[in-house]
Amino acid sequence: MRFQYCPYCGKKAVKKEIGDEGMIPYCAQCELPLWDMFTTSVIAAAVNECGEIALLRQNYVSTANYVCVAGIMKPGESAEETVVREIGEELGLNVKSVAYVKSYLYEKKEMLMLGFKAIVEKKDFALSGEVDAAEWVKFEDAPRLLREGSIAWQLVNEVTGDLLRN
Repeated sequence: MRFQYCPYCGKKAVKKEIGDEGMIPYCAQCELPLWDMFTTSVIAAAVNECGEIALLRQNYVSTANYVCVAGIMKPGESAEETVVREIGEELGLNVKSVAYVKSYLYEKKEMLMLGFKAIVEKKDFALSGEVDAAEWVKFEDAPRLLREGSIAWQLVNEVTGDLLRN
């Protein structure tokens, strides 16, 4: 989000040079720089002790490809807490551990996605209403079920590649 008006007082922003950041929207009334904002979210590869990863079908995301668990961070929530909450909500699984993998810029939606590997115990899924289907997929089969080049594909290749090498 790029500010044109101050979200606090409603006055039109002006451009002001802020340090080495260059010309930034600025509210002269509130004396505040109005930094561009983006949504922070998580994306997680939920893996189990059997060498499998949980992949989801969410028709509002894609009818052709599977995806990984993902969700928006809530105020006051850490990225790791978001991973645990989203996997619990979407798949009904308990997370044993969470490890950060890397961040991904999702330009289309002005979103920063923090990628994680989550270790879960294999059990039947309890799907939320926003998940159409889910299945356990062997590590080596997972990348071909995802849209090549997508953030989920990149994350799964990173996570499963490390696990297959060990």
